[in-house]
Amino acid sequence: MSKRLLLISNSTQHGSGYLDHCAAEIQDFLGSAVRRLAFVPYAMFAQDEYAARVRERFDALGYEVESVHTAADPVAAVRAADAVFIGGGNTFRLLDGLYRTGLLAAIRDRAEVGMPYVGSSAGSNVACLSIKTTNDMPIVEPESFAGMGLVPFNLNPHYQDPDPGSTHQGETREERIRQFHEENTPVVVALREGSLLRVEGPRMTLKGAPSARIFVRGEEPREFAPGSSLDFLL
Repeated sequence: MSKRLLLISNSTQHGSGYLDHCAAEIQDFLGSAVRRLAFVPYAMFAQDEYAARVRERFDALGYEVESVHTAADPVAAVRAADAVFIGGGNTFRLLDGLYRTGLLAAIRDRAEVGMPYVGSSAGSNVACLSIKTTNDMPIVEPESFAGMGLVPFNLNPHYQDPDPGSTHQGETREERIRQFHEENTPVVVALREGSLLRVEGPRMTLKGAPSARIFVRGEEPREFAPGSSLDFLL
């Protein structure tokens, strides 16, 4: 079966509610064949509240949600689900939880053979080669920075362009990605707020309203408009 991924930059868009800006895309992606989702809340500390929020949102879309943090066997819960959703929060905490529970391998194995995978922010980061291009603080130390490797590149969600009027003297997001490429080789796809990647087997399309920037080591970053085919990155 073809690999199917929906990698979303952000869960909440200014002026709208939780996942509202991408709800139609999620529903189109999951379709009517999916009934039951396993939700992974490890990126947040208050997991009960997080799970309730996700359950309410997906219920409105017509999908039943089981949060793995309440399952007697999280791996079995993933294996029984029709699809997986991993939400945002702190990427280091999320990856640590995935390793500790054995879910990183379990989710990867199922996604590799066609189980729909929906990630948002941190949940999108962990689908990549590594989390080295996340924006988060390392509040915990996972056993590795390696992600699931469902795509052969890294993401930088919530990408922000430099503000010409800012007096802030710290590194811009672009400078930090260039620093990553001083030590690492993977391509980095920088997703602005409101953008997402949809992978269907060998096809990958940039969806959403804004354009995205692609950083390749040794090259100048390139802009890609919404609707662009990014198959060449797979």
